[in-house]
Amino acid sequence: MRIRPCVLLVSLLAAMYPAAHPLAMQATRDIKPTRDIKVISSAGARAMADACTAWAEQNKVVVAMAILDWGGNLIESHAMEGVAANGIDTALLKAKSALRWRRATSETNRIVRTGENLAATFMNDFPQPGALPIMVDGQIVGAMGVSSADGEKCAQAAIDAVFKKTPQSK
Repeated sequence: MRIRPCVLLVSLLAAMYPAAHPLAMQATRDIKPTRDIKVISSAGARAMADACTAWAEQNKVVVAMAILDWGGNLIESHAMEGVAANGIDTALLKAKSALRWRRATSETNRIVRTGENLAATFMNDFPQPGALPIMVDGQIVGAMGVSSADGEKCAQAAIDAVFKKTPQSK
């Protein structure tokens, strides 16, 4: 008699499995467990540094720059001859801020100065103008910070030169 309750339980579980299994399979089919992301390449970052340097030379400005990937990793940095000693650090801080807030640091600076949102100040960000997020096909692939008051113009020139001259890859 003791075997019967076990057999009954196993029979019930076996009978319920086919009914639950299709629901589980349907739920798993609807989930996309991964996603495709764009990543800035080393060559792309180097080309951006070269384009920003060309813009700076044309506009008679001495700058340092830092280019980060989407995860905040430094991919490329460059300091022109004669840049201030803190130029690379400033560019890196600006790039990190643009990446975190996903907007130009001039916009973050405006938000902080008006008191609209002070989070950037207590999160140890550097909301000073001079950095832009790098967007490709609606995805942020990184950020570029430049140690100059005209840094965003230099970064925009670099983004335009590298990412707008060729059709975007799918």
